[in-house]
Amino acid sequence: MDFISFSIQTLNALQYGLLLFLVASGLTLVFGIMGVINLAHGSFYMIGAYLAFAITSKTGSFFIALLLGIPLAATLGAALEWLLFRHLYKRNHLEQVLLTYGLILIFEELRSILLGDDVHGVDVPALFGASVRLSDTLSYPVYRLLMSGVCIVLAAGMYGLIHRTRLGMMIRAGNHDRDMVEALGIDINRIYLMVFALGVTLAAFAGLIAAPVSSVYPGMGSQVLIVSFVIVVIGGIGSVWGALLAALIIGFADTFGKVLLPESAGLGVYLVMAVVLLWRPEGIFKRS
Repeated sequence: MDFISFSIQTLNALQYGLLLFLVASGLTLVFGIMGVINLAHGSFYMIGAYLAFAITSKTGSFFIALLLGIPLAATLGAALEWLLFRHLYKRNHLEQVLLTYGLILIFEELRSILLGDDVHGVDVPALFGASVRLSDTLSYPVYRLLMSGVCIVLAAGMYGLIHRTRLGMMIRAGNHDRDMVEALGIDINRIYLMVFALGVTLAAFAGLIAAPVSSVYPGMGSQVLIVSFVIVVIGGIGSVWGALLAALIIGFADTFGKVLLPESAGLGVYLVMAVVLLWRPEGIFKRS
């Protein structure tokens, strides 16, 4: 592998890892703060991708899909937390698993009824359809670079939200001790609603921006969900920065595994998880 090919794979790994972080960060926040095992989290990624396809197909504009998809995802997250998840906080994990698995089935059936079972594609916006030439024969799409940049900005924004705002202070307090937050008179239900809506929005946004560079297909959320849970376990449950580091590790392991060891690339992700858990059973960071 020459230097140019290595650079391209490095950019691919970075972009994939940052995209996984958007999904996994919401999952680790919901589990770490709310104590809910949400098996339907991958479905929100799928919903984002299908929103990109459906709205772009109707309007012809990917930017309109972004403008409409983000508030729709936030509204869906807030509605689900208020109608369903709010009743699960003091229930056992089995009931949480049953409800969220039921949501997966509902979302898949609605997707099949409304949009069919075909594989779809979303065109890259013409404004970002160019490529950066790296050599005489190799180039790298501008849109993929933009995806990485947006994910980095969002990661920095999450850092500012969690560590530099009053809301972030309450989120971190709730992450460590939910009972204490309630005892201080803070409306924990409002925090839960905002956290869950944020998690859903991040996952759906990841699906929205990933749609132009990947196929939109039935069951696409399941694969992302599995990898996201691996990231949460590696990074440490409840740790956003552990999720970021773990997502980058998984992104590089998966990308270079497919290039160097294509026949056993799928094992690389789980091998990394096994090694990390042998080293630190509670994950790289126990809490954010």
